[in-house]
Amino acid sequence: MIQSIAILLGFQLAGEITARALGLSLPGPVLGLAALFIAFVIWPRLHEMMAGTARGLLLHLSLLFVPAGVGIVRHLDSLGAQTIPILLAILVSTALAIAAGAWVFTLVDRLTGGTE
Repeated sequence: MIQSIAILLGFQLAGEITARALGLSLPGPVLGLAALFIAFVIWPRLHEMMAGTARGLLLHLSLLFVPAGVGIVRHLDSLGAQTIPILLAILVSTALAIAAGAWVFTLVDRLTGGTE
């Protein structure tokens, strides 16, 4: 498990370094995740090795929302006139994220043959 987490953090670090070195507007963790995906395609054994750790992280993914919630509560008074634009941005971005996730799931399901 420690090795898998180290690999995940290594890819995130590599993505961050690449994004900053090249001055890209794409977040480093996104580049790292893309590189990890490519590594999974090239070395399927890497995917098998990290699958258990990834499932464990996904089971507790909701814990990552705690810091964001604390930040919102802490700065609640400073939102003031920005409340409506912020709520609109949250709703639209959430809807787009759900749609993108569904689209990617459908695409992967078609590419893999949709085994049940």
